[in-house]
Amino acid sequence: MAEWPEMTDRFETLTVHAGAEPDTHTGAVVPAIQMSTTFKQDGVGGLRSGFEYGRSGNPTRLALEQAIATLEGATHGLAYASGLAATQNIFYLLEPGNRLLMSDDVYGGTWRLADKVWRRYGIETDALDLRDLDAVAAAFAGGHPAQMVWVETPSNPMLKVIDISAVARLAAVAGAITVVDNTFATPYIQRPLDLGADLVLHSATKYLGGHSDVIGGLVATRSNALAERLRFHQNAAGAVPSPFDCFLVMRGMRTLAVRMERASANARVLALWLADRPEVERVHYPGLPDHPAAGLVERQMRVPGAMLSFELRGGEEQARRFAGATRLFTLAESLGAVESLIELPAPMTHASVADSPLAVPPNLVRLSVGIEAVEDLRADLEAALAASAS
Repeated sequence: MAEWPEMTDRFETLTVHAGAEPDTHTGAVVPAIQMSTTFKQDGVGGLRSGFEYGRSGNPTRLALEQAIATLEGATHGLAYASGLAATQNIFYLLEPGNRLLMSDDVYGGTWRLADKVWRRYGIETDALDLRDLDAVAAAFAGGHPAQMVWVETPSNPMLKVIDISAVARLAAVAGAITVVDNTFATPYIQRPLDLGADLVLHSATKYLGGHSDVIGGLVATRSNALAERLRFHQNAAGAVPSPFDCFLVMRGMRTLAVRMERASANARVLALWLADRPEVERVHYPGLPDHPAAGLVERQMRVPGAMLSFELRGGEEQARRFAGATRLFTLAESLGAVESLIELPAPMTHASVADSPLAVPPNLVRLSVGIEAVEDLRADLEAALAASAS
């Protein structure tokens, strides 16, 4: 795979142009969707364009892989059929008997894959509060040190913020791989590879696609060795996205910067407002002045992001009534689109971790704040709070 030169344009410019250079033959500004499953060879093994079979490589997919590499400051990008397909591909780097450290607050599907599937094949996964650097250091020492650490920051759904640089330094000393799930933040808010991570992962279904109309996963790295291993498994396992899915993700990525700015600004207004509401027991949002990692947020993130969660004083029953009473916030799983979404993690996205160390409070409400007028979103939440109180 080719390496791309260091870019000097600002991020907002990169999002518009990464992977979207005009076609040299037609001048088309929008990259074509190349649907062919196979490619003509000039003699046996003579690949005319570098492509041979659609699972192994495709021009539209390559454009997307180049784009995520550019945005993450990487030299290699890889695309997959879903975020969990990308996660699975990274888990292939582990060997039987290896130990995986995972944030104690991550997407439920990530924990389920590690704990319910890969544990059967000899991979031990331990949930750990990665904010506790002494505990992280201890996990890399002793008789059974970890070979990989899985960082999700901000975490899902409690919005914990983890010091990527500190964890990556501890992992590097131990010869372990640091993986950062950057789905909540996106490369607009933070670039984990610049902070020492080895691999960065995205559920492209979320903010990168941005419109709730495509499923995909992406991985980026600066390591030639890791990229070679990942690309082998990408081809061997075959969980690759269709060319049309790649086109949709690239289309969404072009507006990433402006969408993240607007949605993050909306989320901050709503978080501050919710923090003052008597119905709300606790708000989890990195942009709050009293967030326990406020200094780290300032250093590590451009803006605090557009995800927030909060716990209602009325317990689970009020949370269920509240989630069912909104008008603009759609009750649905997923996140990161232009429209605002609401969910209860405990019975929805995190139901698979109900009896694990990652279990979340039943009265927790998670919001994915979109780009609507913030005054309308606040009015919607206020009406739902009133409706749920009775």
